[in-house]
Amino acid sequence: MSQTRNILVTSALPYANSSLHVGHLVEYVQTDVWVRFQRLREHNCIYVCASDAHGTPTMLSAEARGISPEALIDEIVAEHRRDFETYGISVDNYLSTHAPENERLTIGIYRRHVEAGLIERREISQAYDEVKQMFLPDRYVRGTCPVCKSPDQNGDSCGKCSATYTPLDMIDPVSVISGTKPVERKSEHLFFKLSGFAGDLKAWIEGHVDESVRRKLNEWFEAGLKDWDISRDAPYFGFEIPDEPGKYFYVWFDAPIGYMASFLNLCEKKGLDFDAWWGEDSDAELYHFIGKDIVYFHALFWPAMLSGAGYRRPTGVFPHGFLTIDGEKMSKSRGGNVTMAGFAKYLEPDYLRYYYASKLSPGVEDIDFRFDDFVAKVNADLVGKLVNIASRCAGFVQRINGGVLADSLPDETLFAEFREAAAEIAEDYEARRYARAIRRIMALADRANQMIDEQKPWLAIKEPGSEAAVLATCTLGLNLFRSLIVLLKPVIPSVAGRAEAFLGGGELTWSSVDTPLLGGRIEKFKPLLNRVEDSTVAAILAEASEGAKGLEETHDGKIDLDTFLKIDLRVAEILEASLVDGADKLLKLRLDIGDGERTVFAGIRSAYEPESLQGRKVVVVANLEPRKMRFGVSEGMILAAGPGGDDIYLLSPDSGATPGMQVR
Repeated sequence: MSQTRNILVTSALPYANSSLHVGHLVEYVQTDVWVRFQRLREHNCIYVCASDAHGTPTMLSAEARGISPEALIDEIVAEHRRDFETYGISVDNYLSTHAPENERLTIGIYRRHVEAGLIERREISQAYDEVKQMFLPDRYVRGTCPVCKSPDQNGDSCGKCSATYTPLDMIDPVSVISGTKPVERKSEHLFFKLSGFAGDLKAWIEGHVDESVRRKLNEWFEAGLKDWDISRDAPYFGFEIPDEPGKYFYVWFDAPIGYMASFLNLCEKKGLDFDAWWGEDSDAELYHFIGKDIVYFHALFWPAMLSGAGYRRPTGVFPHGFLTIDGEKMSKSRGGNVTMAGFAKYLEPDYLRYYYASKLSPGVEDIDFRFDDFVAKVNADLVGKLVNIASRCAGFVQRINGGVLADSLPDETLFAEFREAAAEIAEDYEARRYARAIRRIMALADRANQMIDEQKPWLAIKEPGSEAAVLATCTLGLNLFRSLIVLLKPVIPSVAGRAEAFLGGGELTWSSVDTPLLGGRIEKFKPLLNRVEDSTVAAILAEASEGAKGLEETHDGKIDLDTFLKIDLRVAEILEASLVDGADKLLKLRLDIGDGERTVFAGIRSAYEPESLQGRKVVVVANLEPRKMRFGVSEGMILAAGPGGDDIYLLSPDSGATPGMQVR
């Protein structure tokens, strides 16, 4: 065993205004598998995390619920902690960024920046909501991209052409909060001089991030690092900046400091030396596991903030990809509303840990969650291969020797093969090549099952005098199972705990693969896992679907503004209208919606003659899921008012509107 390492690990902080879903779990599994592996190797590995509490979303979410932001944070943080515990995410400390430790550290770092001349004042123009009387964060402005003219884009970047801009650059910007057009208003802000760190950061990333991440970071270096706006105007939920009334630290300034604050909180509980881990001369290792969307903050802003305040920088920053569902971006209709708590109501959390680990690599590629693949992999690998080894051998040990294992192995060669494989698997874990590690481990499981198939203890036991040989075979089988449990313990800790209790040899460490368990008594075997049924997955998705409806509707049937803004209302021109054979109420409409033609079936026949509609402008819901009817596929819905029958009135835009124009 190499020298004991001191390692501090963090995951990105989940936002403290919503529940954790199965997409969040990817990061926590990636982090926790690595942490548990290091501890299994008997290194001193500390893992801290926290809920990200500050910013406009928390303030508005609390306001919508009629509670204080502090009350909302307390509620969500408690829920996040429960989810971490349920999934075996082995954090040593979990805090929130609203904690006093974070305020103390944030103010201290800011003052060091001021003393070092790293803070500068500038007047900027921002989008301002006159109804809500507040400056708007970029994400709270939607509008048309000024570059490619795509509608309904975010206020900072376009999802279609990837252009970046400010909300004030957009065409027809709208405040997500009030639905009104924001105005331009000036304000004095504080900037951190990130541009001065460009050369130092470019040298630093060479040894501290992977090659694929370096390539992305180099694009930003080539474009030139920009100084960073670290202040926000009231009203804002966060820490007020000293000597700057009405000014608050931007959430991305104090959020990463939350890593330090959570560790400081742990230091105060356990009597640890904070400076030994965060001081400029610290020889401890520091690693951040994050999503690929926040690389800029963690590989540029954060190291600059730390060095500018006299603290050490990270040893490594490990980004991962996103989770897709059946090849598509997560959405509520495609499992995106499956919460961690909701999944755990139906299935063993280790199933999901295993599935994610089997997909994870050191790169930033997205992980595709296919429910059919999930069911097949869990049933084949964990139930059909791993647990099957123990279930095939344990009964014979009980029957022949009262549950006591043999004193020797019949074949040291196979056990040695597993022991030697552990070194390569350790390298995979260390390098975060979990998918490769899982493949190696399952190949070993196949070897163990092959050995049992060849020895056929269920047939051999029928031969007189065969008990000793069968006991030896099953002792070997259970020791191979034990080695597999050691190798999988970072991934499936709950299953490993049950296996340890069954084997009766105490807690397993990585070195347990070196020495077989002989002559000990095992417990009577009980199933460690059950097969996953398709009906169970269907129940999970059904509950998630109901939960999505509940989230989108309030108690009085209202929808929130975010839900409404997802509706894509467009101006359309009716190119052709015709009767539908066999349908008394429908007309078939061929529409021009600007970027192509659509066919829509509309129940307006009682009020309109087809020929009267040609050339008329109407309003259509353009992003409605296509509906298959016996007359054809309807690709949208036109809007009308009235009680029905002859009293149906199509909604039409003012003159001058053109097909494809977004309705606001």
